[in-house]
Amino acid sequence: MFIATYNAIYAVEDNGNGEPTQIYNGTDHQGHDGNATHDAMVSLSKGQAVLSTLSDGTLLFLSGDNEKQIPTGIEDPIASLLVVREDPLTLLIGTDEGAYVYRLVGEEGPAERIIAFDKLECRKDWYTPWGGPPAVRTLAKTQDGFCYADIHVGSIMRSPDEGISWEPVTPDLNKDVHQVATCPVDDNRVYANTQNGVYVSPDRGNSWEHRFEGLPRRYGTGIAVHPADPDLMIATVQNGPRGGGAWLCRSENGGTTWTQLNDQLPESIDRIRTGYITFTSDGTAWAVIGKTLYIGKDRATDWSAFWTPPEHQSSSNEYPIQALAV
Repeated sequence: MFIATYNAIYAVEDNGNGEPTQIYNGTDHQGHDGNATHDAMVSLSKGQAVLSTLSDGTLLFLSGDNEKQIPTGIEDPIASLLVVREDPLTLLIGTDEGAYVYRLVGEEGPAERIIAFDKLECRKDWYTPWGGPPAVRTLAKTQDGFCYADIHVGSIMRSPDEGISWEPVTPDLNKDVHQVATCPVDDNRVYANTQNGVYVSPDRGNSWEHRFEGLPRRYGTGIAVHPADPDLMIATVQNGPRGGGAWLCRSENGGTTWTQLNDQLPESIDRIRTGYITFTSDGTAWAVIGKTLYIGKDRATDWSAFWTPPEHQSSSNEYPIQALAV
């Protein structure tokens, strides 16, 4: 797994064996507004390489001792990345401030904007609560090539052909989606955490089931699914868009019921951002709570503090960890 702070990237074993090791120093991971809310980072080659966005739209590619920068030519802030293929390297890149999707093939750039995504009829209805332009906040894919783009605010768009063509999922999903996720062992299931709790689709977004029983609040931020069990999930909810109290929750029955895990997290939790929870390939769960990275073992039932980045001692940044990639 890879961990990005505002000025470095670290690597750690998926099972949490050993301390994180710094593999890159000096990267500016902050977003255009300085708070890095939507930093984008993805891993490749089964965790042997990582791609991270830089503030100027360039992609930083790290593999072993090799370092390369890939110019995307994208001027809008990048909000999300998705690895569609590794050979040749094929990425989908979602933007903030306008909600565009670009496709990058190869390691030279530039990326090309996907016209079919631009021409979606429903685009005219996308918005943000504060009146600004919408964003492609997160991206997800299945093993057989279906891709999903979470529009904030505008529901989820799906592509059956690795991002070439696009259409909206059915409208019975809450439009204010904060993260979309999939599971490697079930191509049909899609998961969304929204302004009104968790939704699960059993059929690639053709229908949705609202799964909120046991959630202490409805306002969702993140969702992650166990890589080998499509019924085991963790999700985060909070009092509202500005936080003021947040909860880490777990479900082992596909979201039918939830239990909160805050009694295992000793520090006060004001908010938990989108992208701050994940499962690694071996089923270990992870969550960023404040300045600390927590590890969840035994199918996300046993949580403890794992690591706090050294940067927190010399910075007033409340959230020194900016992104996780598995």
